[in-house]
Amino acid sequence: MQVQSMHFHARAGQRLADARLQNNLKKLSTKFVAARADAVRDLEAFDAIRDEAVRRRSAALAKLDVWLEQFEREATRRGTTVLWAETPAEAAQWVVQIAQRHNVTRATKSKSMVTEEMALNKALAAAGVQVTETDLGEYILQINDNEPPSHIIAPVVHKDKEEIQRLFEKTHARERVPGHVPEIPEMTREAREVLRSRFLASEMGITGGNFLVAETGSVALVTNEGNEGLCTAVPKVHVAITGVEKVLPTLEDLATVMRLLPRSATGQVISNYFSLLTGPRGPGERDGPDHMYVVLVDGGRTGLLGGEFEEMLRCIRCGACMNHCPVYQKVGGHSYGWVYPGPMGSVLTPSYVGLEQTLDLPHAATLCGQCQVVCPMKIPLPDLLRKLRERQFERGLRPWHERLALRLWGYAARRPRLYRWGAAMAARVLKWAGQSGRIRRLPLAGGWFDTRDLPAPAGKTFKELYAERRR
Repeated sequence: MQVQSMHFHARAGQRLADARLQNNLKKLSTKFVAARADAVRDLEAFDAIRDEAVRRRSAALAKLDVWLEQFEREATRRGTTVLWAETPAEAAQWVVQIAQRHNVTRATKSKSMVTEEMALNKALAAAGVQVTETDLGEYILQINDNEPPSHIIAPVVHKDKEEIQRLFEKTHARERVPGHVPEIPEMTREAREVLRSRFLASEMGITGGNFLVAETGSVALVTNEGNEGLCTAVPKVHVAITGVEKVLPTLEDLATVMRLLPRSATGQVISNYFSLLTGPRGPGERDGPDHMYVVLVDGGRTGLLGGEFEEMLRCIRCGACMNHCPVYQKVGGHSYGWVYPGPMGSVLTPSYVGLEQTLDLPHAATLCGQCQVVCPMKIPLPDLLRKLRERQFERGLRPWHERLALRLWGYAARRPRLYRWGAAMAARVLKWAGQSGRIRRLPLAGGWFDTRDLPAPAGKTFKELYAERRR
């Protein structure tokens, strides 16, 4: 997926002006936010379970090499071929080679964000392999000119029923009843009927991997539609692709984290489908692949180990941070310009593709702290965003006038008398600028005042007002 994060400011402005999108994004608060709150409230000892899950994920990362090597040993012992990829491009080439080795021309694929990093569909298409996305949301985006997902859990949350209906009418060769407006169950069935023949004809199934279990060599998959089962049980070849940070030492670790993932993502106690896949089909087994591969992708992940951003590797891709983020709720996922949107994307994208290409993302946050509050892994996202801002400043990546303003503020802040005098002057100037009671314009602050104004201050500092009150 091509990086477009350097255009965040312009893309966000377009989304803010899109009335239809603004209405569609309300689903985040009416569905996911409310559902998560209910699910967390109903789970006794939620905080204790979260603390334990954080401890287990951190312990796994502390010995990541050990658990990955154990996973490879156990998976290989059970017949799985484990492949390592340093870059997303290398991972895509592994999958292409697997397809060529088994003479694959048709593949079905369940939802996977790592494959978006790899631009996997494009690589397979170039090799002559027809890939069908089978997650309903991803399928809708695929038939809409391969549009990228806007959310890691609900990829098509930015579209409404009417948009999808017109897309189905354009794409599916079906007789329509004039004037009939199909409801969501009818549209879901229509997609299912189209996809069923693709499943049966598939020669290779491609999935992600929510977690890896070192002690058993297993891949854990969490879905709500059941398409993952048809991607892994029907084709002769199954390829699971995931990041190296997803490994957990034991099944007990997996059980602990799974008590949090569905609750944080969609507000469910448990997802509709949970699969633990361990090796290809064995003797006497009636379903499953003849060949199973696991491709482990680094893609910059190990570069975070031992550094300021290591905690980001605990992320379990639940999407809670973006569901609750006031910025994401207004601009949607496509504004962020790469695979991962929202607060987690504003940290991951600069870490994976470089600060130079993502100048706006660390600033695409109010730092209200809600993302950290709802994160099941207690990732301090606001602190990590501040660290990225500091790095930008230190490396001279911010505009000169912004750096000059911060230096002047820092100079004054270290000199209390100068700071008090400057604050007193600013309070009086701002009162003069808002003679009507509201400040509607200020020099060099058009980005703020284009869409909002401020109440005029009293013309005195807090200390002056407090002193008057005391007298």
